[in-house]
Parts: sequence; structure tokens; C-alpha cells
Amino acid sequence: MAQRTRPVTSNRKPGPSPSKGTGRPGVRRRRRTRFDAPPPRPFALSGWALLPLRAFLGFTFCFAGLQKLANPNFFNANSPSSIQAQMIASIRISPVHLLLGHLLRFAVPIGVLIALAELAIGLGALLGLWTRVAAAGGMLLSLTLFLTVSFHSSPYYTGADIVFLFAWIPLLLAGSGGVLSLDAVIAARVAAEGRLGPPTVVPIRFELVQQVCGNYESDTCTARAGQPCDVYRCPFLTDERGNILERGPDAVDRRTLVLGGTAVAASAVIGAVAAGAAAGLGRAVGGAKSPGGAGTSALSPTQPTSGAGTTSTSAPAATTTAPASAGTRIGLASQVPVGGAATFTDPATGDPGLVLQLTKD
Repeated sequence: MAQRTRPVTSNRKPGPSPSKGTGRPGVRRRRRTRFDAPPPRPFALSGWALLPLRAFLGFTFCFAGLQKLANPNFFNANSPSSIQAQMIASIRISPVHLLLGHLLRFAVPIGVLIALAELAIGLGALLGLWTRVAAAGGMLLSLTLFLTVSFHSSPYYTGADIVFLFAWIPLLLAGSGGVLSLDAVIAARVAAEGRLGPPTVVPIRFELVQQVCGNYESDTCTARAGQPCDVYRCPFLTDERGNILERGPDAVDRRTLVLGGTAVAASAVIGAVAAGAAAGLGRAVGGAKSPGGAGTSALSPTQPTSGAGTTSTSAPAATTTAPASAGTRIGLASQVPVGGAATFTDPATGDPGLVLQLTKD
């Protein structure tokens, strides 16, 4: 590091110098430049460019999570829009249908978990808090929905889940980019407590570094025994905090982890309050009514109707004339709410199923 203060011994301006050993004065030596090489810390310079994507993904996932919690029919097995109905529909088309068949009995806890995960991921993206963790969660959730809901979308790009899957990748690589994020605020506070400069990465031309470093001499670096001057191995860009190529606004140490964990806990409390408020508001405005006007239970061959106001005059007759059919009786038509659905188990295979009554009788 003492070599950083070495005075410049040449009055020549930075830039290519005449080639040595060529015998042709004035012929400049060309340095090979990798056109495919990214600049140092490229992900730390992408914060502003990723801000619109971060805002869209964060808002969308927060809205999706709160919408599920505010809609009681999402957890009502007798609703065609319920998590149970969606899982049953996915069993027929999903490549992981065997797994979904075993998870159907846990549909309600899975629905709650998905809603809370969407809310947490959305808050992480919006606040720029542990952004890479939020992006990883968003990718996992999008991949799960792709494999279960939109796997057979044709053409493939008509399914939204695969788009969300790839939309999270830039945030997984770059994080928040240190722009309008709690990650950057925490990093700046930790740097101030350590009496260090702010960790913000500032892009400058490398030719300016060559002018002020004191080690640039005829396209070589005197601090590196005359090796070619190289931005990726520049000793002038190294300080006691580590190489700038390796550290940036997302660098994590113990203090940063403690402050980040505290911020995550506070955000979790805010998210829990928002989730509870959404769920309570959704039920207070009458969303708890089932599609048929009253709740019903699963179909049973002997169980009478359980929904007052969902009677059907012709359904019992149709059921009693069933001996002419070779099928197996699974329940009463009056058990299915008009405009709604009822669940049953296929007596032949044991698979879950839904009965729909779109119009009366």
C-alpha cells in the first residue's frame, strides 16, 4: 500500500506508448480488450435500472398475498376458486401430480403459507431488504406455480409463472443495487460506525485511475513489477476493507446481519398486521358467503343436504332413478350449491374430485 503514494516519474500522458522492440517508432502497441468481460462490480451499478422491475414484482406479490388472505372462498373447499379446487385441477396436468395428490389434505395450510410467502417476498423487494433472499423465494414460488398451474400453457410464453421465474433472476444476481433500499441504509450505517467511507460504488473511467494512482508508467504498472496495467488487478483499487471488485453495498458482516435481522423482524410484524387486517376486512364485508349462498360439506351417499336455501326439487328424483345406471352413487345433488361445487372421493381410484352445479338442476 505504500506504493500508492509513489510520485509519477514521467511527464507523458496516460495512454498507449510506442512499441518496444519493433523498430518502428510511433507504432502504438494495442492492448487486447475482452469485449465480453463485464466491468468491475457490474451488479452494484444496476440498482437504478432494476428499480422499476423491483417495484413491479414487490407490489404484485404483496397484492397477491393480501388478496388471497382477504378472500375467504380461497380456503373454502366448496368454491371453484378455492386452493383445493386449484390443486385438484392441477393434479390432472402437473408433472408433479403424484406429490399434489398427497398434499391435497393439507390444502388450507398450503394456501396460507403461499399467501404469507408472497407477502414476505413482496415486502422484501419493495423495501430492498435482504433482496437476494426475497428473489430466491420469488423464484422458488414461481417455479412451483409453473410446475403445478401453468406447465402446459401453449405457447409456453402465455403462462405468467415462467415470466415471473426469470424476472426474479436479475434481483437474485444484483440484489437491490444499493438504490432506495434498507440494505443500502444498513450498509452505510455499519460503515459509519466503523469510521469508513460510504460503501456506495461510484463508476469512473479507468483512465482517471491511471492518472492519479502514481504507478502507471508506459502502459505498465510499476507496483506489479512492470506487468500490463489491468483494471481487474489494479493495486490502487485495493484498500483495507478488501478489493472493490469483491465488496460492495451488499457485503455482509456480523453487524450488518444483526441490523438486517432487526429490520426483517420489524417488517414481519408489519406484514402480519397487514395480513390480519386483510383477512378480517375480507370477512367483514361479506366475502365469507359461499357461492351457493350457504356452506356445504363433502358429498356423502347417505348425508342429507347441509345448506339451507340450496335445495333442488328434481335432484332427489334423479338420484333415486340411478339404478338404471352402472355408476356408483357418490351423494345427493342437493348437497351441491347452485353456482358452486362439492368435493368427493372417486370410489374406484380414491382420487379427489369436484362436482359443479353451474345452474339449478
